[in-house]
Amino acid sequence: MKYYAIQVKTRGEEKYLKLAEELIEEYNSEYFSDLALLWPRRKFMIRKMGKSLNSLEPIFPGYIFLRAQAIEPKLYWGLKTISGFYRFLPSNNAIKPIEGRDHSLLLQFLTSGEIIGPSPVYFDENDRIVVAAGPLKGYEGSIVKVDRRKQRVKVRLTLFKSQHLVDFGFQLIEPAKEKGTAKD
Repeated sequence: MKYYAIQVKTRGEEKYLKLAEELIEEYNSEYFSDLALLWPRRKFMIRKMGKSLNSLEPIFPGYIFLRAQAIEPKLYWGLKTISGFYRFLPSNNAIKPIEGRDHSLLLQFLTSGEIIGPSPVYFDENDRIVVAAGPLKGYEGSIVKVDRRKQRVKVRLTLFKSQHLVDFGFQLIEPAKEKGTAKD
């Protein structure tokens, strides 16, 4: 399957998805296709006035991803006429599937599902963050800021040749002790 990016009105992604779901269901039943609209989001804790609250925010605000083999004209016009649509990327005249690093980045987040929870991390002997598992594994070099109190990291992600700073939650764990280093 290929993935295509659709730019929509920022903070209007949920509304666009609700309107587009009907079109996707109709298209799937008519053509026996495996179309899906995906909206990757991140879940983390925020503190407001002394209370901890769960927050659910998009990883890439203003972008929805379409999983499809190809974009047929009927599908193109259907998605384009929905309120909040801006464009397909890179442009409506040259729609291309996501490839290369962008494709790998998107798949890394989607393997955890559309909602990404906190990644388990620990700090090594030099006080550097190490991601033990989860969607942030392998992105340690892209972390630009760590807030231990809020248990959040700010990660620099590049998608479509533009950089985005995105906050993700982390869960602090204790690293596994190596054999022979434990003191009795």
